[in-house]
Amino acid sequence: MKKLFLLLLCLAVAVGGAEVKKSAPKKKKVLSVIASEVEFISSYDKKPQKALAYFAKAKGVRPLVVALHTWSCTYEKAANYFPYAKKADVHMIAPNFRGKNTVGNPLSMGSDAAVADIVSAVEWMKKKVPVDNDRIYIIGGSGGGHMALLMAGRHPEIWAGVSAWCPISDIKKWCEFHKGKGYGAHIIRNLKGDPRSDAKAAEEAARRSPVTWLARAKNVAVDIGTGIHDGHKGSVPISEAFNAYNCLAAPADKVAAKDIDFMVKNEKAPAGTPEFKDPGYGRRKIHYRKVSGNVRITIFEGGHNILSSYGFAWLLKQHKGKAADWHHNFKASGKAEKLTR
Repeated sequence: MKKLFLLLLCLAVAVGGAEVKKSAPKKKKVLSVIASEVEFISSYDKKPQKALAYFAKAKGVRPLVVALHTWSCTYEKAANYFPYAKKADVHMIAPNFRGKNTVGNPLSMGSDAAVADIVSAVEWMKKKVPVDNDRIYIIGGSGGGHMALLMAGRHPEIWAGVSAWCPISDIKKWCEFHKGKGYGAHIIRNLKGDPRSDAKAAEEAARRSPVTWLARAKNVAVDIGTGIHDGHKGSVPISEAFNAYNCLAAPADKVAAKDIDFMVKNEKAPAGTPEFKDPGYGRRKIHYRKVSGNVRITIFEGGHNILSSYGFAWLLKQHKGKAADWHHNFKASGKAEKLTR
């Protein structure tokens, strides 16, 4: 009996120990070792909105970079931009701007609420730290590229430079490209209607499309880049980038529709296109580049990619109220990161 009692006692202790181990509290998720998770109040609905933020260590005014998450993600996925902010010692904030565009949330996907969130994030940073008003920038790729271009048109008074990679520029056309499925279905859910057939949804799609607003951003330095294979090995055809460029280019500098169609279909530049070299792209081939005043488009060897280090370095050369600086000579590896869609 004594042996049986001791055996049962040991089993009870073992089971009890296992239960304690299972109920131990989980470690808090670390979003970034550089940035801090913060909250600010949006002017849209006076509700708190989450963001990641980094505050420069240097005293006095410093540039501010707004970093944007992609279509299917939240502010947490913008954490990869923050090492650039730390290295350059500039302020950075990555607002959520109503989160993922995939979940049927009408306040996401370039809505007035999302636009207000980004403006409110900038204003919040300006109250927290000394910001150089002539050096406020925005960068994003894919869905973040869409939002970067939309902000350029909706609020050109804020930005000294805009860096947009593989951007969506026309919501309705992008829905048509996906035939209303996948990303097209996201659009239909967010608009509560199909912009291909519903007039009200089409009107709302236009309001959320950069091409509707970009003409207002002609005094802002805007750099647009995309991989030649996107739309084939990626979700955004390069025509979306060209349509954005053409909104800002002078009439004589616009890219002809036949040339855009050729590049979209054949994944190469038309015969006779000049070769371009850029130290910032390293050994990566540039298939096509065109500049018109304050806007530039670059079609590089790649797919649905962003060259974050290049975009960041280019932004820091720009100053509000001055012509875009295209004469930089900074060197980079040309490393491209695959965009989370």
